[in-house]
Amino acid sequence: MKINIDSKLKEKLPEFNVIAYLMDVVNQTSETVLNLLNDLEVDLKIEEVTTNPKILETRKGYKTLGKDPSHTRPACEALIRRVIKGTKLYSLGDLIDLGNILSVKTKRSVCVVDAEKIVGDVLIRIGNENEQIDAINRMPINAHNLPVYVDNEGIFGSPTSDTLRTAVNEFTKKILVMVICFSKKDTDEDEQLLLDLYQNFADAKNIIKL
Repeated sequence: MKINIDSKLKEKLPEFNVIAYLMDVVNQTSETVLNLLNDLEVDLKIEEVTTNPKILETRKGYKTLGKDPSHTRPACEALIRRVIKGTKLYSLGDLIDLGNILSVKTKRSVCVVDAEKIVGDVLIRIGNENEQIDAINRMPINAHNLPVYVDNEGIFGSPTSDTLRTAVNEFTKKILVMVICFSKKDTDEDEQLLLDLYQNFADAKNIIKL
């Protein structure tokens, strides 16, 4: 599997990049990860969310592409707002919970999908007019002007939401994890955190950097 970033997206957002790994994992729901999820804290007040440098870079990226981040909110921002408000994040099993922990800690949107459901290579491009994302647990999202992740079968996610087609379930044994970066700031630290979380809490093996 390869991950490519479309030239039109790079023209508009030259620093856009992605941290991506394939890995075999242990799929479970553990008390250890649940405690990590419940203990999540963010050192921001609610009024500081949109001015935080890493959240702001995502919001600016959306605006540059022609998408209103207040209307179509990036997943990382939505998670962080819930944590600040004291609303517990739903536990969806260790593989997804670790992705949500990673997203809150890095302040970047994270994609965690079943790698065996992806057909062919992955292209990250700008969503076209009339395209939509069949988002998980919400109404379909207008994909126009969003960065979208596409395989041979079509769109399987964006920094706002992933889709049902490639969603992790109880049978998932191999995952693709992507951290979506609208700048190159702190990417080394975020990459190491990704590896630490999945190696320590999901027994990740056969790890391949894409």
